[in-house]
Order: sequence, then structure tokens, then C-alpha cells
Amino acid sequence: MLKYKESTLSNAFLPTIFNINNTSEHLKVQQIIDENTDVMILDEIQSQLRELIKIRNPQRSLNDSEYNEQIDVLLDGKSSDYYGCWVYYPWNKKLVHLLGKAEFVELRTSRNLYKITPEERTELLTKKIGIIGLSVGQMIALTIAMERTCDEIRLADFDLIELSNMNRIRTSVTNIGISKAVVAAREIAELDPYINVKIFLEGITENNIDSFLLDDGKLDLLIEECDGLDVKILSRIKAREYGIPVVMETNDRGMVDIERYDLEPNRALLHGLIPENMGDLTALRNLSNQEKLPLLGAMVGIEHISERMRMSLGEMGKTISTWPQLASSVVLGGAMVTDISRRILLKQFMLSGRYYVDFNELIQ
Repeated sequence: MLKYKESTLSNAFLPTIFNINNTSEHLKVQQIIDENTDVMILDEIQSQLRELIKIRNPQRSLNDSEYNEQIDVLLDGKSSDYYGCWVYYPWNKKLVHLLGKAEFVELRTSRNLYKITPEERTELLTKKIGIIGLSVGQMIALTIAMERTCDEIRLADFDLIELSNMNRIRTSVTNIGISKAVVAAREIAELDPYINVKIFLEGITENNIDSFLLDDGKLDLLIEECDGLDVKILSRIKAREYGIPVVMETNDRGMVDIERYDLEPNRALLHGLIPENMGDLTALRNLSNQEKLPLLGAMVGIEHISERMRMSLGEMGKTISTWPQLASSVVLGGAMVTDISRRILLKQFMLSGRYYVDFNELIQ
């Protein structure tokens, strides 16, 4: 059997960004190249500059000479080698030359316009979103990052990637055994290194939830997608205390719950489906999946779940070990929660409630 020593980079998830207008930063980039003979250098800054010029001139069809003239104006006498930033990803040893943050965001989100206006894009750059649970939550996190619905994402999950997770988690077999939070954070960093990502490898506990919700600025929105009943309840108690709205997608019949604790400070937990006094939350932490079912059934409305989910729950502990989740439903959840999150953050949607986007009903 082949064996290897675990890399010190196994939990690395933050890229290093070098502003190469600064001479000392440029020297650090060169040092990375000198010290890592296997580093992969990806320099497509010219194509990014050309595309930036293109989106700024939508009414004109520029020829190569005109593109070059306008690129020269942007460079202002400097070599393109010293324009923008170099971004180093230590987990895969890739060094990428990119536009600086403002131009990068302008270009990467240019095809959102005007479904998201420039003014709304600027507003979203001030927002912070937290996501607890990174099975369903991973696709939500990636969709939020792709659309750039916020500028900071906090991720919490104590679990590692397993092969059976990969029926719904978009990742590589090379990530088996790596933290779900680290894997999601790396995906975001490789998509957009300027999004501020923070991870909580131990998941959410009574000891760290205040830090998750409040440190470096209060969350504007909490997305709760975890399996733990104690965390489901604790996160809502704290979100209500701090006036943070909560969104949850349940991965069956396109069911989404929205709880506007920011607008309704005395709102009952999960529309009143969670008793205000659940007793010792620690006791809930150690329940088996079968023991959780009566409580979860009351929360999700067991009478309203799909026939296939009801059949699956009856097989838990017999022919299957846990409840099923399908990639198609997870992807749908990523889209729905991202859309709802954007509208909440931009004050375009002000309601609480439970909503369904059930394909079996809509498409027959």
C-alpha cells in the first residue's frame, strides 16, 4: 500500500494576493517562482485587459489597433507585467495574473447587468453571508460566489468529504478526506480570490456561534443547511437575538423557509414549528438519524414531503443509513437560495414564510 505524509497544506484555503505595483510585492512573486520549481504560471492579463476595454465600449466594434491603444492608456507607460495582481494558490501551486479587485469585479460581473444594476452590485459589495452545513450548502455557497451576491462568506462544517457525498457535492475524488469547508473555500477562491472567505472547521457550537455571526461585522444573512438539530435551533435563537434573517432549503419539493428576524424580532422559531423551550440542546446533538425523525418531521411537515422522501424515511436504518439528497435538488436549492438572498439583501423581498418550487407539480 502506498503511504504519504499528510501535507501541511491540507487545510490551506486562502490564496495570497500580491499587488505588483509594489516593488517588494513583485519580488515576493519572483521568490515563489524561484522556490517552487513546479509552480504553474498562468498569465492571461492581456486577454483580461482586452475584455475590460470591450465591456467599456459596448457601442463600438474595436479593431486590434484600437484595442492596443486603449490598453496602452490603461497601462500608463508600465509593462503589463506590473499591472493588477498576482494570486498564488498554495494547495495546487498555481500563480495567476489577474486584474485588481475593482476591475476584476467589474469584468466578472459585467454579464449580470442589468438583472443586477451597477448600484445594486455596489451595495452587494458591502454584504456578509454565513452558511452552516456544506452538503446542500456547498452549492449555495458556489452559486452565491458566482453571482457575487456578497463580498464575504463564512462557512461552517466539521465534516470531511466522503465518496458517498459526491452524489450531490460538486468536487473531485482528490478531495476525499479533506474538510468540506476547506473544499468549498478553495472553489470560491479559484473562482474569485477577492471574496473574503472565513471557515469554521469545527462547525457551529455554543462556544463559537457568536464569533460566526458577529466577528468583523454582523452577518447580513444566515443560511442554515446543517443536519444537527441542536445547531438548527441554536442558530435561530441567536439569529433572532441579533436580528439576522435566516434562509433554509430542505432539498425536497423545492421547499424554502424564510425567517425575517431582522424585521420581526419576536418571530417564533421556524414559523412556530420549533418549541421555544427545547430543553438541553446538548442532548439533541447525540440523537441518531432515526431518533431525529419525529422532531424533524414536525419541522418540515411530514405530511407535506414527497412520496419518494416518505418512502426513503421508512427505509432509514433498514436499507439506507440516512436521508437521501439528489444533485438536481441541490442545484435547484443553490439557485433558489441565491435569488432569495440577493432580494433580501437589496430589500426587494420583505416576507417570512415557507415556499415550494415543486417540479413534480409544476411540470407534469
